[in-house]
Amino acid sequence: MILAIDIGNTNIVLGCFDGKEIIFRERVSTKQWATDIEYASTIKMALDMNNVSRDDIDGAIISSVVPLVTAGVKVAVEKYVGVEPKIVGPGIKTGLSIMIDNPAQLGSDLVVDAVAGISEYPLPLIIIDMGTATTCSVIDKNRNYLGGIIATGMAVSTDALVSKTSQLPRIAFEVPKKVIGTNTVDSMKSGIMYSAACSIDGIVERIEEELGEKCTVVATGGLASTIIPLCKRDIILDDDLLLKGLMVIYEKNK
Repeated sequence: MILAIDIGNTNIVLGCFDGKEIIFRERVSTKQWATDIEYASTIKMALDMNNVSRDDIDGAIISSVVPLVTAGVKVAVEKYVGVEPKIVGPGIKTGLSIMIDNPAQLGSDLVVDAVAGISEYPLPLIIIDMGTATTCSVIDKNRNYLGGIIATGMAVSTDALVSKTSQLPRIAFEVPKKVIGTNTVDSMKSGIMYSAACSIDGIVERIEEELGEKCTVVATGGLASTIIPLCKRDIILDDDLLLKGLMVIYEKNK
C-alpha cells in the first residue's frame, strides 16, 4: 500500500492506495507548529481508524504548499511508517508540460491536480480546487499546463466579511431555501454560496471564450461539494483528485 499526503494551508488530506483503489481518505487540520511526533500520532490514528497496519505501507508521497509543515510530516512518516516519502517538487517526474512564465512558482497541489486530471478526464480541461484559495488550472488538448486563476477562497472571504462588520454573525455553509434572503443569516448564506457558484460559472465561460473551445470541467477541494451543485455549468465533482494525482506521480518515480 502507498500512503499519500497532501498538505494544504487549512487541511491535510491523508489517503492510502492499494494498487489504484483508494482504501481511505481522511482530512485533518493543518497545524504549522505541530511537532513530528504529533503528526506521527495523526498518521497512526488515521491508519488505525481504517484498519490499516503500518506494516502494510510500502511507500509514501507528500505534496505540500506549507513548507513549515513539510519537514515535520516527512519525519513523522519516516518514524512511524518506516519509509522515506517522495516529495512533489523540483526533480520529481510528473509528465506535465508547464507553460507558465516561471514553472517553479506553480504550487505542488496544482501540479498534482493537473497530473490527475490528464490521466482521468478528456482534454482540454479546467480544474477548480476550492480550498483556502479557489484556483482554476487550464490544461490544453496537448497536455500543456497553460496557467490559471487564483482567487480568495470562500471561507477566507466569509471570515473577512464577519471580521470587518460589527453585526454580521458567523454562519454555516448551508444552501438557503431561496436566493432572496428574508433575514440576515439567509441573506448571508445566499450571498456567499451563490456568488461563489456564479463566479465559477463565469470564470469557466471566459476561459472557454479565450481558448476558443469547450472544456471538461472538474472540481475538487474541501468546499467543492457544497458549491458545485449550485453551478449552472456541468462540472464533475472529484473529491479524490489530489490523491489520484499523488498515486500517478508515485508510479512515475518508482
